[in-house]
Amino acid sequence: MKTKPLAILPSERSSTRIRFVLLLVAVFLSALNTSAQKKVTHQQLVWYGYYNSLTFNENWSLKSEIQERQFINPTAQHQLVFRTNLERKLVENWNTSAGITLFLQSPNDPNSESNLMVPELRPDLGFNNKQKLSFLTISHRYKAEARFFHDVENNELVGGYRFSNIRLRYQLGLDFPVWKQDGQEKLIFKAKDEVMFNLGSKIVKNTFDQNRVYLALNYVLSPSLAVEAGYMNWFQQQKSGVDFYNRDIIRFSVFHNLNLKKKKHE
Repeated sequence: MKTKPLAILPSERSSTRIRFVLLLVAVFLSALNTSAQKKVTHQQLVWYGYYNSLTFNENWSLKSEIQERQFINPTAQHQLVFRTNLERKLVENWNTSAGITLFLQSPNDPNSESNLMVPELRPDLGFNNKQKLSFLTISHRYKAEARFFHDVENNELVGGYRFSNIRLRYQLGLDFPVWKQDGQEKLIFKAKDEVMFNLGSKIVKNTFDQNRVYLALNYVLSPSLAVEAGYMNWFQQQKSGVDFYNRDIIRFSVFHNLNLKKKKHE
């Protein structure tokens, strides 16, 4: 007599996911408590971003983005980011992605006299889940990225890239439609929280890397174009383990969607 394999019920999957999220929140709160008596550097920034989604068919799409990140008060460039990911739809509400990021890092101090931009390469692999309910959409993003930094000597780029560490990221997102027109969502309130952890032999005092809380309003101009303005708090532990950055960030973003399958049918 054959026995059927045990199946994980949806309620059990939800319970497991909730416990995982609660564990991440507990770790973050513990890190905040630990840093209560540490040195925290406060900074203000503005981020500008362009995000492009190129849909080939029901299963495949290409996601690309460019971000310019600048300090304000005083004004100085902080980071320049180029990212691209090939995305594949899996079962139900799941998809997976693989890609690479070119990350150009200027000094973390806006008053620095150095203008050296250090390149970093980040190949990554991720999984995304999105659940659309009657009054909101819940999204989960899991990502692992390898970090390769360009060698620097005497404030100059030398040699090539050297592996540093693996970083694990988890993001919980909530989208609330605020205004609909002709059955289509026109104005969306977004709330997101992302926590990151470092793994590797070089990671000694900063296994907890950072946490990002983001609130924004997204306005849909057309099926292919949307604009967004929001605020992010970026709390990050430095390599010393006793120093932290607390950054207040204003973000302006443009989202551009191109559907090649639709054009082909037309």
